[in-house]
Amino acid sequence: MQPQFFSHSPAQSAGSLSRRLARWGAAALLAGAAAGTFAPAMAQTTTLKIIPSSNITVLDPIWTTAYVTRNFGYMVYDTLFATDLEGRIKPQMVDKWKVSPDNKTWTFTLREGLEFHDGKPVTSEDVVASIKRWASRDTFGAQLSKVTERYETPDARTFSIVLKEPFGLVLEALGKPSSNVPFIMPKRVADTSGDTQIKESIGSGPYVFKADEFRPGERVVFTKNTRYKPRAEAPSGTAGGKNVYVDRVEWLIIRDAQTQMNALLNGEADILEQPAFEQYATLRTNPDIQLVDAQPAGNQFILRFNFLQPPFNNEKVRRAALVALGQEAFLRTQVGTPGLTRYCKSMFPCGTLFESEQTGDYTGVANPQKAKALLQEAGYKGEPVVLMRPTDNPTIGKLPLVAKQQLEQAGFKVDMQSMDWSTLVARRAKKDAPSAGGWSAFMTSWTASDILNPITMAMMNATGDKGWFGWQTDAKLEEIKVQFAQAKTDTEKKKLAQAAQLRAFETATHVPVGQYNQPAAVRKNVSGLVPAGAQVYWNIKKQ
Repeated sequence: MQPQFFSHSPAQSAGSLSRRLARWGAAALLAGAAAGTFAPAMAQTTTLKIIPSSNITVLDPIWTTAYVTRNFGYMVYDTLFATDLEGRIKPQMVDKWKVSPDNKTWTFTLREGLEFHDGKPVTSEDVVASIKRWASRDTFGAQLSKVTERYETPDARTFSIVLKEPFGLVLEALGKPSSNVPFIMPKRVADTSGDTQIKESIGSGPYVFKADEFRPGERVVFTKNTRYKPRAEAPSGTAGGKNVYVDRVEWLIIRDAQTQMNALLNGEADILEQPAFEQYATLRTNPDIQLVDAQPAGNQFILRFNFLQPPFNNEKVRRAALVALGQEAFLRTQVGTPGLTRYCKSMFPCGTLFESEQTGDYTGVANPQKAKALLQEAGYKGEPVVLMRPTDNPTIGKLPLVAKQQLEQAGFKVDMQSMDWSTLVARRAKKDAPSAGGWSAFMTSWTASDILNPITMAMMNATGDKGWFGWQTDAKLEEIKVQFAQAKTDTEKKKLAQAAQLRAFETATHVPVGQYNQPAAVRKNVSGLVPAGAQVYWNIKKQ
């Protein structure tokens, strides 16, 4: 039987604040008209101001899976294929393609007129270099790379992927909607090793990154790419026409949740990407604000282990932690808002194709006594668990508080270290011992589109040093993924997805600690926000 969760939110009223802001806005408009400054005020409507989910310090969407960097990628870069809202793969930069009779050679032709922001044409050489770099970092890309014999570039607009054996998910790999997205970069940039961050942000996407106006921790600026040629189809998910109706987009880096909401309510910002959960009660009653769920399939909170360093290099210790963690407290503490949470013990999100109740020892209900027994059996020596906590991220900042409490109840010694999210993103890439600046565990969230199957799920990348942060090595899990990629029927895929999940729970790759939704807050004079597997900012009009 599933636990019954009860959540609550503070009853806040923004009525008086809204009235004050309305009076202030009307007075300012009349004063501007009287002073002859009405035209510049109207011109401001071509600038879209967004408060992103967090600060951004890493601008390389291949080097990191951080969503704020992925969203940056969608502003600057374009993709070969994309995924529409129904999950169908659609061409984006590609005009046409064909597959050989033996299903081993895939040949693609790029659309005419594709240009990078520096004015140089996008060529097949750029594409191949970009695919190679992406495949060196991404779990799905790694699977495609394993069966790739070679790439061919017969001319500037044509490239081929020649496989050693048939791989039924070529288009799904090239069109995956979320981290890591196979964005296309100039060859000179894409030739950078996947282990090294790129130094230029030059793409062919709908916006141009203004590096000269970038102020880390303060502002990120983009301007409309006037030479971009959108597809003719209507936008859907990350697919279709990427039409830009504003001249300029500014990301405003505001770390305090209350200050973020104030900026939205008084018109200093147009979109608040991820409101703090306790703010929804106020936002729902404000006549100037609409809530738009750009991630309709939801998100999942998880805890990830470091497989290289004690204590979580011991499988039994990881399994003890898995049993110690219960979803109710995480969802109540972090979200606490009616209608936004869902108990889900499956690693594949509930409500999606490969959702499974086969979860081994994991129930999603905290069991400290069983965890204590497993710890004793594992020979746990009291090594501190360095648990990183991002204090500036209102979406996940409270999760480590719950994890610390539940792990300590099970007998773990927990050293919770606070930092901002960008520092956590940088630190989780370190393989040093926890006592030397490394880490033992961290918590994050994944949008459903990233964790729909064993191939796209970063936590099931068990290729050691080439895998996702945590660096698990597990040949058995990798073999199940190969079989999944080769499966020809949905029945086979479901069976193999279940096998992958059981193996992942057996080895404790990570712990799913609850499912949730987090709609964006948008001012009502802004329209066109596209629901997708990522936050995308084309098709938006501001009146």
